Amino acid sequence: MATITHSTANTRLARCVMVLGTTSGAGKSWLTTALCRYYSNQGLKVAPFKAQNMSNNARVVEGIDGAWGEIGSAQYFQALAARAVPDVRMNPLLLKPEADTRSQVVLMGQVSAELTAMPWRGRSEKVWPQIATALDALRAENDVVVIEGAGSPAEINLHASDIVNMRVARHAQARCLLVTDIDRGGAFAHLYGTWALLPEDERALIAGFVLNKFRGDAALLAPAPQMLQALTGVPTVATIPMWWQHGLPEEDGVFDDRTLTAGAVHTTVAVVAYPRISNLDEYQPLKNVPGLRLQWVRSPADVAGLRPNDWIVLPGSKATAADLAWLRTQGLDQSIAAHAGRGGTVLGVCGGLQMLGEALIDPEGIDGNGPGLGLLPLVTVFEPAKTVRRTSAAFGQLTGAWAPLSGVRAEGYEIHHGQTAQHPAMAAKGDVVREVMPGIAWQNPAGNVLGVYLHGLFEDAAVLHALFGAQAPTLETVFDGLADGVARHFDPGVLDALIA
Repeated sequence: MATITHSTANTRLARCVMVLGTTSGAGKSWLTTALCRYYSNQGLKVAPFKAQNMSNNARVVEGIDGAWGEIGSAQYFQALAARAVPDVRMNPLLLKPEADTRSQVVLMGQVSAELTAMPWRGRSEKVWPQIATALDALRAENDVVVIEGAGSPAEINLHASDIVNMRVARHAQARCLLVTDIDRGGAFAHLYGTWALLPEDERALIAGFVLNKFRGDAALLAPAPQMLQALTGVPTVATIPMWWQHGLPEEDGVFDDRTLTAGAVHTTVAVVAYPRISNLDEYQPLKNVPGLRLQWVRSPADVAGLRPNDWIVLPGSKATAADLAWLRTQGLDQSIAAHAGRGGTVLGVCGGLQMLGEALIDPEGIDGNGPGLGLLPLVTVFEPAKTVRRTSAAFGQLTGAWAPLSGVRAEGYEIHHGQTAQHPAMAAKGDVVREVMPGIAWQNPAGNVLGVYLHGLFEDAAVLHALFGAQAPTLETVFDGLADGVARHFDPGVLDALIA
């Protein structure tokens, strides 16, 4: 693993293009990803940047001085789209919600207990120097940096402590695109209102408006774009049609039922969507497998019709004990046990693996104590030290539904506090789990229940092929499709003019 440097000796700094949104969900992340690939396709050296991200979807990337670190998944995919090696400078501050009013703070890839305990507004000045340094370093090493904002830049209650929107834009003198979701309605009011609430020097950085998720005849928009330009001086530079199946993982939302696979369905994969679900984006490749339907479940009714060959997946969780308690409140614990009892396929990933065991033990007050679902004779002990690493390992001999994975080498990543092992008292009584990947994966003797710490299994082509015989579209195909899409729907010359 390379050591990341922060040299800014190169006096020729990268041009910066920034994608802002009128709301969350307007399309900032995917447009930023598309622009990373578009500029990379022009032969430029490109890097993504988002000063602060709030998400429980995280990836393990190169950190400082050889250590692994965490960044938001969106910036990880943006780096791949830019053909850059993902590193922690691309998302220097990551907030991982643990409750409605509390988040774990990750600075430059590492959890910071000090910042986690600090009030929200008091945190910004503390972290801004490192955010600015990270951005300056990326600008010194690249031709173009594509920056993503967060939420809306016109959240005037947060403007004084802003470290992710216009403060970043001013620091980088970025040319900014303001994107809005026209499918929600009120798009022109959103654009005008956002522009109007910005100070005059920040308005000057807005280079173009983008209408996203448009359905219908674009000619019917006139004369609204022209009227908006007369009011603001800012042109509408793109009208991007609704694009349900672009193939990029959703950053924060569950998958839309309208994107389910066409044709006959042979297998349903039911992913339990508990409140603190994490790394949900790793299931995106399953949407592209022919004959497979991916659905989110929150109640026993959602899984009532599952057949034994269908899957129930317990995904990662940022608050394992709390999500396990929620699962029991819904009655899903009984539904999962009944499915497993009929020989149905069950998979637990990370926090989901921990839930499948007999007990959660928390001597340090990290997550919480509680009984597990009892589908694997395992016990998990939570520890202050967090395991964060990339992992490559081969499965041993598996049986039952998971037998096709036997001997398959899988690439992925681990992010967890708990350490899991065989329950000693149960082993003494002869109830022994099968450890099929040392310290990482365990299977029940019947062969239908598997628990793994390894995230990213379904992003591994070898795993997908072994389980489904499928060749899903690669990320490279997705990135090139996004770049081609923005090239078609932006006014000619606009994207090149942004970095001129």
